[in-house]
Amino acid sequence: MRILVVDDEIELAEAIGKALRREGYAADVVHTAAAAIDVTSYTPYDLITLDLTLPDGDGRDICRSIRSGHDHQPRILMLTARDDIGERVAGLDDGADDYLVKPFALPELFARVRTLLRRDTDASAGALLTSNGLTVDTAAHRVLWKDVEIEMTAKEFALLRYFMTHSNDVLSQEHLLEHVWDAAADPFTNTVRVTVGTLRRKLTAATGVQWIDTVIGAGYRFAPPKTPN
Repeated sequence: MRILVVDDEIELAEAIGKALRREGYAADVVHTAAAAIDVTSYTPYDLITLDLTLPDGDGRDICRSIRSGHDHQPRILMLTARDDIGERVAGLDDGADDYLVKPFALPELFARVRTLLRRDTDASAGALLTSNGLTVDTAAHRVLWKDVEIEMTAKEFALLRYFMTHSNDVLSQEHLLEHVWDAAADPFTNTVRVTVGTLRRKLTAATGVQWIDTVIGAGYRFAPPKTPN
C-alpha cells in the first residue's frame, strides 16, 4: 500500500514516513500544500496522512481538492494538534475518513491506517487477512500457512498484503510499482517481476499450491486455490 505523509514538521513527517516503511508500506513525504496537490495529481495513493496546518495552505483545502478533482480516491487521515470537536467535524465533512490528534502513539497511527486500508475489503477481519489456510497478520507482520510461519522480506510481505486485498484482480507491473513501491523506486527496474517471483516461490514451497498467476500481457493475479492443500 502506498501512503503520502503531508506535514510541515519535517522531523515528525520523516519519522512517520520511516515508521510506515518499517511496517511494510511504501511511504512518500512532502511538507507543503503545493507539493501535496502536485504529487497527488499523478500518483494514486492508497492513503494520505494530512496535517491541517501547512505553511502555504490548509489541509482541509487539500482534502476538498482531492475529493472533488481526482478519479482515484485515497483514504484520508487528518493529523492535527487542533483538539476541537468543531474542527474534527469540519474535517470529516470536507471528506476526511478519520481524524487523529497530535501527539499520538505510533501503534495507534498504525491501527488507524490498517483500519482505513481495510475498508474496501473485509473490515470484520481485524488485522488478519485470510485465504484458504493462508493468513497474513498485518499487525504482527507474520505470514502463516496452517499455523506454520513463512519467512518474508518486508517487500514480499507488502506485496502479499496488497495481493490479498485485491484477490482475483489482474494487476499490472506498473500498478504494483505505484502501490507497493515508493517514489525512490526506479520505474525501469525489474524489481516487480523479481519480487513477484520470489514471493510466488515461497508460497508454493510452503503450501504446495500455486497462488499467483501470470496473465500474459496484463500482469499478475492472486488467485487462491479453491481447496486448501
